[in-house]
Amino acid sequence: MQLDLNLLTALDALLEEGSVAGAAARLHVTAPAMSRTLGRIRKATGDPVLVRSGHTMVPTAHALALREEVHDLVHRAHAVLSTRREIDLATLERVFTVRWHDALTAACGPALVAAVHRQAPGVRLRLVAESSSDTPELRRGEVDLASGTGPSTAPDVISRLLGEDRLVVALRTGHPLTARPLTAERYAAAGHLTVSRRGRLHDPVDAALEGLGLRRTVVAAAPSAATALQLARETDLLVTVPGTIIRTALDALGLTTHPLPVPMAPIPVHLMWHRRHDNDQAHRWLREQACAAVEAVLGPPPPAS
Repeated sequence: MQLDLNLLTALDALLEEGSVAGAAARLHVTAPAMSRTLGRIRKATGDPVLVRSGHTMVPTAHALALREEVHDLVHRAHAVLSTRREIDLATLERVFTVRWHDALTAACGPALVAAVHRQAPGVRLRLVAESSSDTPELRRGEVDLASGTGPSTAPDVISRLLGEDRLVVALRTGHPLTARPLTAERYAAAGHLTVSRRGRLHDPVDAALEGLGLRRTVVAAAPSAATALQLARETDLLVTVPGTIIRTALDALGLTTHPLPVPMAPIPVHLMWHRRHDNDQAHRWLREQACAAVEAVLGPPPPAS
């Protein structure tokens, strides 16, 4: 059986873009040519691959089952054929998806976007929000870079420590608690907000308070740091957030901050990517831009112990 491996690249583009026109533009071919290629893919797989649903095309169940494997094969093939080649940033055309915590995106995203656009005008970035559940987007190839407060436990996901931040207590200007030093007891007695995309009303601060024999009352959970800060600005609730990463937002909202009066270790910030991209020159360049953007805010990472 004669196989045309170019069909894999076309199939990957079709499943990524979800349309013949989008895949054609991505691979720099005409829409009729891509339509003919889709016909060949359908014949080779015995499956429609993409079917019409209203005004859009949606992948079949078989296509969804193949998507991760096809994406992985295409990237591995590119790595094999281009590992030793230097990339030309001026002509590079690629779409990268970055899934970071919203506070990290707000603090470091502008520098990352500016650097990428300046060096590689043909590269586009998708800055997407964290999902409400832990899903293997890195392994499925749906996300190129992710952030986390700890290294990944998956053997095929690589983690790099970018820096550390410390928690501070944010509260509105003129809050009654600003009149005197903020002790652990006064902190625990106040009403609080948590930042949790899952809506959790407890976080590691509660465990630290329990170690001191204290307990706080969490009134509400906000899905993002931006929402939590806005709520803190309009109420007497306290929100405990990373002080350096979120400094610009704190200043913009006119919020007052105090050191957290509870002993807690610094918060590490990790960059994560799938092992398949480790030798991908374009992905490596993107990682370098991401590390530089974060280091500009947090400073250099602590030395390895």
